[in-house]
Amino acid sequence: MKPSIRTKFTIGIVFFFVIIAVLSVFSAYYLNKLSKKTAAILKENHLSVIYARDMSENMMNINQEITNCFLLSRHPDSVLFKKEFNQFGKSLLLEKNNLTEPGEDKLVSGIESGFNLYRDSVMLFSKSPKPLFKVLALQKEFGNMYQQLVLLSQINEKAIELKTNDAKVSAKNALTQMTFLATLCFLIALSFTYNFASYFSGRFFQLYNGIKELVSSNYGQRLYFEGKDEFYDISLVFNEMAEKLNENQQKMKLTLQLDTEKKESSDDIQELKRFLIRIKNIEEQASELISRLENKK
Repeated sequence: MKPSIRTKFTIGIVFFFVIIAVLSVFSAYYLNKLSKKTAAILKENHLSVIYARDMSENMMNINQEITNCFLLSRHPDSVLFKKEFNQFGKSLLLEKNNLTEPGEDKLVSGIESGFNLYRDSVMLFSKSPKPLFKVLALQKEFGNMYQQLVLLSQINEKAIELKTNDAKVSAKNALTQMTFLATLCFLIALSFTYNFASYFSGRFFQLYNGIKELVSSNYGQRLYFEGKDEFYDISLVFNEMAEKLNENQQKMKLTLQLDTEKKESSDDIQELKRFLIRIKNIEEQASELISRLENKK
């Protein structure tokens, strides 16, 4: 048993919902994938660059204070040292919890070791800032620390660049796949809509023409629909109605023909009666004329 028209409409609506759901699910999947990639760039590498920049600024502030103290022959600002070292330590701790790239852990360990040595050296310098060799030693340690921080920043900047390119490739691939999927769904939906519309429009057109033929008294019109749906049932009812109308038309024609024949027969009888009356009148006139001629003789 084939599905009814209502079932076909329901299937069509469900089919379109399925297409929309498929497109929505795949769109959400690719957007979520790209979101994770971009979030990883911001959360991991971008933060490491910020931490490296902050630690570099702390080191530069400390080194500038050391240089100024030596050149101006004044006592170093120990409060400034403590403040910068505390901020450096906080940034370093955050960076230790944000290790993402290969070799970054070893680099951060080296920075931590160098930082501890540099801090101890600076604290000793703050107590006795005069000797030149101490300043030179601190400058050397500062240079090594600064190079390590620059390398840390470069590693993460390079990772940002690589991950950004990867995100671009993923976005391009996602766009290509979504375009293909959307095109495929569009073609399927278009084919389904065309077949669906053709199915109903063709049957409605036949039904419309059949009704027009009946209105025009063409009772020989018949409908033939394939399948076992409501259109098939309508065609059976339509054909039965047309058959009855055709039978009624034939009966009416036969009745009219009989009435016409009866009327013609009645007219013939009347004409025959009138003809007989005329003959009778002629006979009477002939008899009268014969009588007159006999009297004259």
